[in-house]
Amino acid sequence: MPSIPLQRTLALSSLVYAASLWGLVWYPYRLLSEAGVGGIASSLFTYATPLLLIGWLHGRVLREARGHWLWLAAIGMTAGWTNLAYVLAVLEGEVVRVLLLFYLSPLWTVLFARFLLHEKLNRAGWAVMALAAGGALVMLWQPGEWPLPANRAEWLGLSAGVMFAASNVISRHLEGVAEGAKAVSVWAGVAVLTTIGLAFRPAELGFMADAAPATWLLLLGVGIAIGSMTYAVQYGLARVPANQAIVIFLFELVVAAVAAYFLSDERMGVQEWVGAVMIVTASLFSGHMENDQSKETHHV
Repeated sequence: MPSIPLQRTLALSSLVYAASLWGLVWYPYRLLSEAGVGGIASSLFTYATPLLLIGWLHGRVLREARGHWLWLAAIGMTAGWTNLAYVLAVLEGEVVRVLLLFYLSPLWTVLFARFLLHEKLNRAGWAVMALAAGGALVMLWQPGEWPLPANRAEWLGLSAGVMFAASNVISRHLEGVAEGAKAVSVWAGVAVLTTIGLAFRPAELGFMADAAPATWLLLLGVGIAIGSMTYAVQYGLARVPANQAIVIFLFELVVAAVAAYFLSDERMGVQEWVGAVMIVTASLFSGHMENDQSKETHHV
């Protein structure tokens, strides 16, 4: 059994690892899209890979968690939408803008944590909320228009952030449930949602008839990476409070911004940078959002 300092170091490292891979994984999904694999189909195959390869190893912990299956299903649906919406958003939109809307998560975390974990905001918490909301307004503002996401990709990124906050809070609520059970729930949630999506867009499976071996290998590789990231996130969230975890996840923004600069030649304007700084600053201070009493009660 690792010592507490070592366990915390492993938990923080797991979150940094997951954030780094999430900042890069959009690129292989774009390569798959260029090879004719749509976002719903690629999500199904990459999340079904860990579910089929190693999901069965967690049968025992799933049985032990049968009293929590409703909450595990909630994790599956919220985390499932988070991952599917993220993939679809980065395929269609500008990576960094999508991620900035995604990282309005502290706003939504406050709402979900208030009702599910009974955490109350202090003054710093209200300031963080105002800063995050202000950053979004600055980034999205256009003369004569409402400051709302400009296209479907940005709406998907925003909705992914809402569901990310919900899944993190639910994961904290299920402190006694094994990480393996939560990981299987995530993979199964994406598999269910993508299967429903493909029922409406069956043409996305057309690539299977003549897909090159390299395409199948890329799907397998991304699936393995997804599996490792899910484990890393669940391990870290079980040992690091959600509002501190969101700060670590911000490393994804740095990785994604650098990768987007070199791999897709994306650039942000001054207005977007100002909004980005406000959102990132809000997330950096999100660990000070609750009263001390509720923080002591709900730390994991």
